[in-house]
Amino acid sequence: MALKIGITGGIGSGKTTVARIFEVLGIPVYYADDAAKRIMNEDVHLRQEIIKNFGEQSYIDGKLNREFLASIVFHDKKKLAVLNALVHPATIRNSVQWMKCQTAPYAIREAALIFESGVQDQLDYVIGVSAPPALRIERAMQRDNLTRQQVLDRMDRQINETIKMRLCDFVIVNDAKKPVIAQVLKLHEKLIEISEKLKDKS
Repeated sequence: MALKIGITGGIGSGKTTVARIFEVLGIPVYYADDAAKRIMNEDVHLRQEIIKNFGEQSYIDGKLNREFLASIVFHDKKKLAVLNALVHPATIRNSVQWMKCQTAPYAIREAALIFESGVQDQLDYVIGVSAPPALRIERAMQRDNLTRQQVLDRMDRQINETIKMRLCDFVIVNDAKKPVIAQVLKLHEKLIEISEKLKDKS
């Protein structure tokens, strides 16, 4: 079975960019956000629970009304906790099944909330992607068309970046100064080596 690796980082850290570099190297990546959006549309039980907790407007013509849900949860921590409690278990179950099917030396689960949702217990290693706060804010504002305050609000809902990076087994610095590709290549070689050693033992 493939080594199970997580990639995480705060909003605007560039974790998805780093994950895509691993993909170029032939490593399969499970993007938790994309999967969650798909599951929220496809999982009948989850749809029913979302409608029950957030109202019929949560779906329009059978499709998730993301703008409506975002307008509720991003201003109400309790509502966000309810949504996460519904969506995270379904996404985690899906990612576990996905991981079991992978045959590469290692496979990656890319997610912002690895530690917040307790997923780290199902992974062999976690890679953190780190960037200075000012750069993260700038990136998130440009990428998601958000105001500075909206980005700060989202950062508030995640574990402090310094703490998060300490919890990780490896850290890639994405500060627009240190070359990211070189760091990914070095880590890729290390993970291949770990995978081969485990294979030799089994």
